Amino acid sequence: MDEREWLAQRFQEHRPRLRALAYRMLGSTSEADDAIQEAWIRLSRSNAAEIDNLQAWLVTVVGRVALNMLRSRKRRRREESLEAHLPDPIVDRAEGIDPEHEALLSDSLGLALLVVLEALTPAERLAYVLHDMFSVPFYEIGTILERSPEAARQLASRARRRIRAEDTTPHAADAPAQQEEVVEAFLAAARDGDFDTLVAVLDPDIVERVDTGSGTIVEVRGAHNVAQRAMAASQRDGLVGRRALINGAAGWVSVLDGKLYAIGALTVHNGRITTMDVLLDPARLARLDPTDFLTDFDSRL
Repeated sequence: MDEREWLAQRFQEHRPRLRALAYRMLGSTSEADDAIQEAWIRLSRSNAAEIDNLQAWLVTVVGRVALNMLRSRKRRRREESLEAHLPDPIVDRAEGIDPEHEALLSDSLGLALLVVLEALTPAERLAYVLHDMFSVPFYEIGTILERSPEAARQLASRARRRIRAEDTTPHAADAPAQQEEVVEAFLAAARDGDFDTLVAVLDPDIVERVDTGSGTIVEVRGAHNVAQRAMAASQRDGLVGRRALINGAAGWVSVLDGKLYAIGALTVHNGRITTMDVLLDPARLARLDPTDFLTDFDSRL
C-alpha cells in the first residue's frame, strides 16, 4: 500500500464522523458531501507526516470549510434575496434507521433542531456544533473563528440558550412507542376527517413550518389552524401516508400517484405534537426514492 492509498483509507475511517459534522453545520446532505470532498483535497495536498492527530485535523478542516460555506450562503441570501428552505430531512422506514443514517443522526438530531441551527449566526453554529456535539475545546474553536477561547465559549452559550428556548427535543416521557401512537392518531384523524381528535393530538401552541419550494417558509400557529390544513390536505384523491422516522424521530411521509408528496417531521411533548416541519418542495422531494422507505401504504393523510 503506497502513502496515498494509506491516507485514503485513514480518511474513509473518519468519513462518517466528518459527514455528521458537516450535516449539522450545513443542514444539507449535498453540501455536506461537498465539504467532505474539499477536506479530502486539502488532506491529499498536505504533508500528512506533519499531522499529529489526523481526526482533530480533519474536524478542524471540515469545520472551517463548513463555516466558510455558511458565511457565503448568508452573504448570497442578503445580496440576491435567495429563498429560505427547510434543512434536508433524513428519512427511514418506521421499523428502524439505516446504519449509514444512524452514524449521521447520532445525538438526537431532529429536523426541528436543524431549523433552529439555521437561525444562528455561522459563528454561533460552529461554536455550538463543535463544542457541544463534537467535544472540540474552545481554544481550537477560537482559532478557527480567529477569536479568543472565551469569545468562542460565549458564542456557544448564546446558541445553547436559543436552542433550549425552542425546546426541540422530545419529552423524556414520550418514549418511541408513545410517539408512534401520536403519529398514528394524527394520520387516522386526518384520514377519517375527525377534526376533534386531530386537535386533541396537537399542542394548543403548535408551530407548523411548511416549505413548498416557493422561497418562503409558511409558518402556521395554533392547533385549530394546523388541524384545518391537515383536514384540507386529506381531501386529495390518491394521497396516502404512513409513519416514518425523520431524522431518527417520529414523523410521516405521504405519496400521491406513486410519487413522494410530502415529508413531515414532528416533535412530541407530553403526548402532543408541538412542532411540525413539512417539506412540500417537489424538486427536492424528487431526489428521494420513496421505495427506499415506503411499502404497503395503508393509511390516508
